[in-house]
Amino acid sequence: MGHRIPCPQALNQEQVVPLTSLQRRLLDLYQHEFPLTSRPYQHMAAEVGGSEAEVMASLGEMMEKGVLSRVGVVLTPRRVGCSTLAAMAVPLEDLERVAALVTARPEVNHNYERENRLNLWFVITASDGVHLQQVMGEIEAASGYPVAAFPMEEDFHIDLGFPLDWQRGESTWTPS
Repeated sequence: MGHRIPCPQALNQEQVVPLTSLQRRLLDLYQHEFPLTSRPYQHMAAEVGGSEAEVMASLGEMMEKGVLSRVGVVLTPRRVGCSTLAAMAVPLEDLERVAALVTARPEVNHNYERENRLNLWFVITASDGVHLQQVMGEIEAASGYPVAAFPMEEDFHIDLGFPLDWQRGESTWTPS
């Protein structure tokens, strides 16, 4: 599964992104149940009627345009490895640099800004607690700012999938 696509470009609210029929099918089918196989994109291609290369190119294009921020499985917390919600207090003039540094880590899949003293939030996932502490230390050393950990106390499942209405003939996506 080792494909890591860079952080998408920021979209402004007026930007409209045209989508191909393949991209719409991928969005419809894979909000849930990402294939857990050695060749997930090949599996997806067989289901949507394209090639593995076309699926990967379509997903990559949607990542580059900011339609998608992540492609992959979501694992149930504490079933595999170790993770924590983390936050940092970063001066606004240094936020972009630190956010890029954090997102570049393979143990972090995204980050987001909050209007708070702790203004940069992200989830770190590691193989075990020792690795998790190591990653936090490396982020602190590279950024110059401490990382606060907020381990999960209670598990809540939030379904982030949503129905897509292509019946109106729309083939575009607009950020909300």
